Amino acid sequence: MWQNYYSVTSIEEALQILAEKRERARIVAGATDLILELERGVRKGIDTLIDITRVRCLDEIIMDEDEVIHLGPMVTHNHCVASKIIQERAFPLAQAAWEVGAPQIRNRGTVAGNVITASPANDTITPLMALEAQVHLASLRGERKVPLAEFYTGVRRTVMEPDEMLVDISFPAMSANQRGMFIKLALRRAQAISVVNAAVVLTFGGKTGMTGPLGPYAVRPVEAAAITLGAVAPTIIHARNAEIYLKDRPLSDAVISHTAELAMQAATPIDDVRASAEYRSEMVRVCVARALQAIRAEQERAAMPANPVLLWGARDYSIRELPEKLYHKPGTPIITRINGKEYTFTTGQEKTLLHLLREEAGLTGTKEGCAEGECGACTVFLDGAAVMSCLVPAARAHGAEIVTVEGLMQDGQLHPVQQAFIDEGAVQCGYCTPGLLMSAAKLLEEQPSPGREAIQQAITGNLCRCTGYYKIVQAIERASALRSAAARR
Repeated sequence: MWQNYYSVTSIEEALQILAEKRERARIVAGATDLILELERGVRKGIDTLIDITRVRCLDEIIMDEDEVIHLGPMVTHNHCVASKIIQERAFPLAQAAWEVGAPQIRNRGTVAGNVITASPANDTITPLMALEAQVHLASLRGERKVPLAEFYTGVRRTVMEPDEMLVDISFPAMSANQRGMFIKLALRRAQAISVVNAAVVLTFGGKTGMTGPLGPYAVRPVEAAAITLGAVAPTIIHARNAEIYLKDRPLSDAVISHTAELAMQAATPIDDVRASAEYRSEMVRVCVARALQAIRAEQERAAMPANPVLLWGARDYSIRELPEKLYHKPGTPIITRINGKEYTFTTGQEKTLLHLLREEAGLTGTKEGCAEGECGACTVFLDGAAVMSCLVPAARAHGAEIVTVEGLMQDGQLHPVQQAFIDEGAVQCGYCTPGLLMSAAKLLEEQPSPGREAIQQAITGNLCRCTGYYKIVQAIERASALRSAAARR
């Protein structure tokens, strides 16, 4: 799929290659979109990938002394979900990140990648637009800041130059008098593209002690409003008339109703396979009204789990650095540890991790179901986190620690999840089972006694085409009980 693959150790190294290769090169961060585009021939003329996943500190979320939040280019969606800074000071972004894909996708997919892909249906762009984000673009020529509202020129088009790399996303942290919410409407609970999404960020005036029958936010006037809409225009848009109308008004039922109507009028959606334009317009009205009602009732956080499933296991997921830049040409060894054993591969550099495992390592337990990050049959642990191996370039395995389904058994003993799947009859055709076992095992490492909702969230990225979910959930519950009993002995 590519001819040249570089693993760099600094932004400067990446920029040097970009300056040389320009349109022929792409940055690899999560690669959850890029791999599919290359396989499908959507991105033509690309022969060079520049992997920045080993560069130190690029996965950091920080808030500076001016209370501006910064997201590095390797900040994943799950980093945002887990971040106390984002949860407390940029909550709509945490909600949007939680709505992206499934845990395995959120462990690889980056916010920067979501922004650069420039689809109007991408979830995190909408709250970032409402939060007045800027993107920082760097090249050997220097660095420039571009307001996100000026970054897009159309569907999947941006102002980025071929030699530029997005190195930072920044936006002001929400203050004590601000409240916000993100709402997504999709055709299923997970692994779904937005039919419509909306972000609302409100700045309230008035005295803190003001209150009424519906709570303080029913009587405190709105000083400023940002209402942004996704999947209803070629780019993410502001509902400007709705924002203007809200100014100096409290969130009464009548004000909420009229604001939602104005937001609906801002949308210019299309008909496609996911929804009609008419339906999308009506759902804009519904979503904006629901967001305003939730903010008024101080219930905007109600649907966000207190302990979200990350599939990171028992530790924080962080970057494993490389000592030096590597050019992975044919014949360059990929040296990695799989299930505790060191492997050296001199072929497979142009493949995905899934095919490296199956064809070069001979570990066929990891299955290819869709090769699009939809089914989860190829789930493995990469440096401790669950990922879809069909969306990971093989060269990323160099210097990494990988666990496949073959590695779950320890000292000749089945993993409690494996035993529970047998005991509960949770296997039908069995094709999806390796991925489900991996997700379940990582969940129990992360949350030894998960509730049913956490179990369901953990396997949202795993499709069972035999529809055996009841037995699968029961098996994971049984495995949790087995582990707890073993720990008490």
